[in-house]
Amino acid sequence: MLIVGCGLFLSAMIQAQRSEFLLEKNWKFTKGDVTGAVSPEFDDSKWETVSVPHDWAIFGPFDRSNDLQNVAITQNFEKKASVKTGRSGGLPYVGVGWYRTKFDVPAGKQATLVFDGAMSEARVYVNGKEACFWPFGYNSFHCNVTELLNENGKNNVLSVRLENKPQSSRWYPGAGLYRNVRVVTTDRIYVPVWGTQLTTPHVSSEYASVRLRTEIANAGENNIRVVTEIVSPDGKVVAVKDNTGKINHGRPFEQNFLVNSPALWSPETPYLYKASSKIYVDGKQVDEYITRFGIRSIEIVADKGFFLNGKHRKFQGVCNHHDLGPLGAAVNVAALRRQLTLLKDMGCDAVRTSHNMPAPELVELCDEMGFMMMIEPFDEWDIAKCENGYHRYFGEWAERDMVNMLRHYRNNASVVMWSIGNEVPTQCSPEGYKVASFLQDICHREDPTRPVTCGMDQVSCVLENGFAAMIDVPGLNYRAHRYVESYNALPQNIILGSETASTVSSRGVYKFPVEKRASVRYDDHQCSGYDIECCYWSNIPDVDFALADDYDWTIGQFVWTGFDYLGEPSPYDTDSWPSHSSVFGIIDLASLPKDRYYLYRSIWNKNVNTLHILPHWTWPGREGENTPVFVYTNYPGAELFINGKSYGKQRKLTAGESEALQGKDSLALQRRYRLMWMDVPYEPGELKVVAYDAAGKPVEEKTVHTAGKPHHLELVADRTGLVADGKDLAYITVRVVDKDGNLCPSDNRLVSFSVKGAGRYRAAANGDATSLDLFHLPKMPAFNGQLTAIVQSTEQSGEIVFEAKAKGLRTGKIVLSAGTQR
Repeated sequence: MLIVGCGLFLSAMIQAQRSEFLLEKNWKFTKGDVTGAVSPEFDDSKWETVSVPHDWAIFGPFDRSNDLQNVAITQNFEKKASVKTGRSGGLPYVGVGWYRTKFDVPAGKQATLVFDGAMSEARVYVNGKEACFWPFGYNSFHCNVTELLNENGKNNVLSVRLENKPQSSRWYPGAGLYRNVRVVTTDRIYVPVWGTQLTTPHVSSEYASVRLRTEIANAGENNIRVVTEIVSPDGKVVAVKDNTGKINHGRPFEQNFLVNSPALWSPETPYLYKASSKIYVDGKQVDEYITRFGIRSIEIVADKGFFLNGKHRKFQGVCNHHDLGPLGAAVNVAALRRQLTLLKDMGCDAVRTSHNMPAPELVELCDEMGFMMMIEPFDEWDIAKCENGYHRYFGEWAERDMVNMLRHYRNNASVVMWSIGNEVPTQCSPEGYKVASFLQDICHREDPTRPVTCGMDQVSCVLENGFAAMIDVPGLNYRAHRYVESYNALPQNIILGSETASTVSSRGVYKFPVEKRASVRYDDHQCSGYDIECCYWSNIPDVDFALADDYDWTIGQFVWTGFDYLGEPSPYDTDSWPSHSSVFGIIDLASLPKDRYYLYRSIWNKNVNTLHILPHWTWPGREGENTPVFVYTNYPGAELFINGKSYGKQRKLTAGESEALQGKDSLALQRRYRLMWMDVPYEPGELKVVAYDAAGKPVEEKTVHTAGKPHHLELVADRTGLVADGKDLAYITVRVVDKDGNLCPSDNRLVSFSVKGAGRYRAAANGDATSLDLFHLPKMPAFNGQLTAIVQSTEQSGEIVFEAKAKGLRTGKIVLSAGTQR
């Protein structure tokens, strides 16, 4: 008993050498500039009390005048300025906001404040003195505040001033302390923030070499002893090194290991190791630092493509902005996990953080769930896209921002590529390649293990001026018709689809006649769910599928976008209020999949079968009118029946057959990836599809029925057990259905919500890009029969009772539970 007690005591002592805690609760916040708010004596009692992460602008209201912009979007080939409404979401993100809180640290400790992101132009004060300034709202930064602390370490006042300028963004950036803030305390000799670099110089199935370089601050002339254990995914110590030496000329302390029979990280097998390093000086432990990593190899081979762990694969990726729909920019792990879960089921294996540094929680989840990442820092370099964009700071801050990003994420297994920018006007500058080289060299210096790309949209410029030729991996945004030309012209002999498709569609909306068109606009500000409309500068998905299938040297794609996001309501961005969110997403703003989700799933997810029919089959007034039916499936063929009558079999065409139809059939390419019955007269009843395998054997069927009178609200939760931590979320799909459970696809009635017990109502969204209903109010109209409500746990265990009510319908009720386990 004495030994056990002593062990617990020693463990507590060791943990006390380094501590890390979040500053979450009891922040005081006010919108607007305030004189004297840096002073510790300032009275903030009348300010709002909030928890961080916090996005002050997501609560609205939406308004056409919010960040009204009269601009020409040059990357979209616009030459004349025009009024853009809703470009940054129509939300009141512009202005100054102040945050204040207090924190304690043990006397005599080193203390560092770490901000995962603060939007934006953050000025940080501790006890009335400025600790640091960091202008870029998307990047993580840290500052040592030891010298600013009260002598006893108690009641330190932290004040943060943030400011968003008008015309500083092309999408909704969020506002406030929208990511976590933490305090790290250590002894005087310690491993600084992001102070390790772990690489795997050799990877095979037999063994892997692991190199760990550890920075140690304030080491001086001391002999430093570092004892590091490599811990396997199943918790076993598989390698140990015990080394002693001096820190020479500030170089990191280096250790090398061999791991036998390593468990390799991949999207299919996201195995994670830990390197646990104990730091000793004069026989006393002064710090312990844990680095999580994966063992895997990355290789780009000219003419062949991308290899992970020696296996050829193509990116099946999406681009995502950082907002979480109705939750705004305030980061939430459960919401991120929900997004990644949907993407994983679709077959997605990669995420591009467009066009900014991500929240660290997203990167950690990608490590754990198995997503490759392209992390990207900038949408602007030295030439402006937005009047008050990042170009104002690029010259002074670009390297510092790059270094923070690279050191933050260079140990993460999921990160396989860096991007240095997106569609930057500098790409067409005669000396733009010098800026690109400057940024790429920083990547190579800080992390020589990963390739670098850049999202380029001006193909003629970058081919002629040498810009594209010097990037490790040439990334083309759209311009699919110039892939072959670019491949032949560039020495790398590979092409990445760094941004693809930009197909536009609204969930549950179908436009007639069904025609492939670009930049079409409708009076209702929606886009057709038949997935054959795009912007004039982009294309529909089948083009990118074919490029991936037909050429080894295309290394995959990142679709614009995985989810709809706030802002950029193309094609309704030119004074088309109330449009204020995108319609590019494969999944809508309410986290509800659009039909296009199943098109990608049918191609990308090799582990499950997909059989999806569109459109819905409730069309009063269209009787006898032509209503084409599309089927998205991994099966090679299928047969369509309406009320028992066959409309014939369809099969997917080969590449050669599709090519032979070019010029004769406008949907010739689509017939490689979709089954389409273009001549189907609508009649109410049952639409059925029977799928056939390659041998012609029927293997699966799917039916859609004409809906009757709306009868009740059906509730489906993505999960019924939550953690009682005050942060966990359940996404509840609310559906208006008839008495038989068929979706009523045109019902848009108002639904009200109530939550009782160990949870609270958090937000709702319906996926309608024109809806001005506020997310945080406990009511939301359905959009095409559906919406999503989000429930958040409290810190108490127990039942959560959620009810949804709508006039004329039976109430929906669902019971969730909150407890200590996930």
